[in-house]
Amino acid sequence: MKRDNLVRLARFKSVEKRRQLEQLELMMNEFGRMAEELKAQIAQEEKKSGITDVTHFAYPTFAKAARGRHDNLLNSMKDLRVQVNAARIALEEAEAELGNAEKLEQRDSARDAGEERRAAAG
Repeated sequence: MKRDNLVRLARFKSVEKRRQLEQLELMMNEFGRMAEELKAQIAQEEKKSGITDVTHFAYPTFAKAARGRHDNLLNSMKDLRVQVNAARIALEEAEAELGNAEKLEQRDSARDAGEERRAAAG
């Protein structure tokens, strides 16, 4: 019975780590999509104004602000990449722990079944 709780706990941890990894990957994909949209908006604004030099005094304010948001998204994506790698490692550890717990439970079940057969035969 104790092993059953161990397996359930390990399974819960594994599912939770997988969910966290999926959320991080979704956030990274969403940030990437948003960064691409901003990049397109910046290009459109620069084309409309005819100024592509960020240091030019007449550079569009919207493009400057969008460029800042774009850069922030790229930095956030870098941070998320680190978190994704850590989450992958944590998931692998949780899955290994689950596998070990399941093996222990199978071993205990087989031992208990053998003891019951011996008790019934004896």
